[in-house]
Amino acid sequence: MKIAILVEGKTELAFKPTLQNFLKSRLQQMPRLRFIPYDGRIPKEAKLRRIVENLLDAHDAVIALTDVYTGTADFVDASDAKTKMADWAGRNPKFYPHAAQYDFEAWLLPYWSTIQELAKHNKSAPSGQPEQVNHTNPPSYRIKEIFELGKNRDSYIKQREAKRILERNDLLVSARACPELKAFLNTILSLCGGATIP
Repeated sequence: MKIAILVEGKTELAFKPTLQNFLKSRLQQMPRLRFIPYDGRIPKEAKLRRIVENLLDAHDAVIALTDVYTGTADFVDASDAKTKMADWAGRNPKFYPHAAQYDFEAWLLPYWSTIQELAKHNKSAPSGQPEQVNHTNPPSYRIKEIFELGKNRDSYIKQREAKRILERNDLLVSARACPELKAFLNTILSLCGGATIP
């Protein structure tokens, strides 16, 4: 199984090793995952359709993973983002749209104790469900803020910190707290004949 995964940028690339480790423990045969990063956002409309069609010449499936919070007003929420991407791709049955609500870092919020440890600050976690953290102050801003408040001599660099946070934790913890992450993981698991996360 060859799967192309369209992602927005370097932060999502840091997710790949954690995703592969997660899948290894659940699948008989690992898929070949090809992450294709874009600089800030995944293409839309006719361009997305062309990319998906071209990738399907060499891949069994294409997954798109976007943030709802892209710096534009394209998407209202994750459901809207998935619907629009599916429409833009021509409702291709081998295309699977997914969205992080509001940004990828929402999936890091369940690991707040690790974030506190890395930032060297005890600021409390944002309240509520990770994927419902305020759109005008998204999860990435919250994580950046604790790093700026903390005693860590390094500032928050998305790709580096995402990798450090993810490699210390079980992805299943975040999947259970974040329905959009669970849906993304279940798409890959089901494509590869694995048992999905209940």
